[in-house]
Amino acid sequence: MSAFRLAHASGIGWRDCVDACAAQLGRGDGLGFAYFTDALVPDAARIVDALRERTGVRDWVGTVGIGVLATGVEYVDEPALVAMVADLEPGRYTVFSGKARLPQFAARAAGDPAAADFAVVHADPHAPEVQELIADMSGKVASGYLVGGLSSSRTATVQIANEVLSGGLSGVALTSEVRVSTRLTQGCSPLAGRHRVTECDENVIAAFDGRPALDVFRESVGEVLARDLRRAVQTIHVGLPVVGSDTGDYKVRNVIGLDMRNKLIAIGEAVEAGDEILFCKRDGASAREDLRRMLGELKSAGAHAARGALYFSCVARGEHMFGRRGAELELVREALGDLPLVGFFCSGEISHDRLYGYTGVLTLFF
Repeated sequence: MSAFRLAHASGIGWRDCVDACAAQLGRGDGLGFAYFTDALVPDAARIVDALRERTGVRDWVGTVGIGVLATGVEYVDEPALVAMVADLEPGRYTVFSGKARLPQFAARAAGDPAAADFAVVHADPHAPEVQELIADMSGKVASGYLVGGLSSSRTATVQIANEVLSGGLSGVALTSEVRVSTRLTQGCSPLAGRHRVTECDENVIAAFDGRPALDVFRESVGEVLARDLRRAVQTIHVGLPVVGSDTGDYKVRNVIGLDMRNKLIAIGEAVEAGDEILFCKRDGASAREDLRRMLGELKSAGAHAARGALYFSCVARGEHMFGRRGAELELVREALGDLPLVGFFCSGEISHDRLYGYTGVLTLFF
């Protein structure tokens, strides 16, 4: 089994990027993944048409990112395109969107080799109830597993699903004949202790463990940050533990408001009385350590046999978390070698049936 075909380039405009990528990819069949920086949004349709014409690859999926990723490299703040062609037979995948729904094979019984088993998903961050859309899509594939991310852009957000689209979800569903392995790495480290929500209204929390929410927050962040709450909310977040997880998994949500008078905290997701939360700190050292842990797990699971990879990383990671541009992808390359890999910096990362933040989601194809 051969490695997937990889291409990546930056240039003055979309033509430079497509010319360079098309030359690297050559011609052949398969499924194409394409990610481009937001400087190229106005030319998205031209990019798809040109890639199809120049490579002969009919099916393309992808989206826009503030930054895009390829093996060992990150492109940010410049016109850039990354592309990978997966050597998959047409019957083993189906491109879908709001305009092109999944066919009936998605509803076939689990174990049917023609059933949709896994999906790579790109989503509009402005879509209403995007978390519910993700959970619903998860229920349409036999394994329940999705990977992907929310588009990120300083202008418009668009997706590719054989055409350029906006809104909702799109992507590609794969049958169980396509072997994959996926892992998630956190970008925040938990602070000591967990707390129970005892009074709340949607995303506004009034009390933890029967005490004013802001008092508990101050105690949790430590004396230094408690004296500068404006700084505290930039680095301290709320973790929502995933019920039933045997790995201590949690979803990170921002603290989006503090009410000093009433001692309330507003966070980026609705909660209910009885929910458990933890506070966590965005931390480069722990992010690096956890990324190495994840890569070690994949290497132990046989990553040397992988043919290609997708990596979806939060816009707050990259140089912001790892100290310099390219450092995150260099760690991945050190562990996996020159494995063909593409992806983008997301406004939220999708893993299984959930939307995460400050994470990296890596998926290997075998």
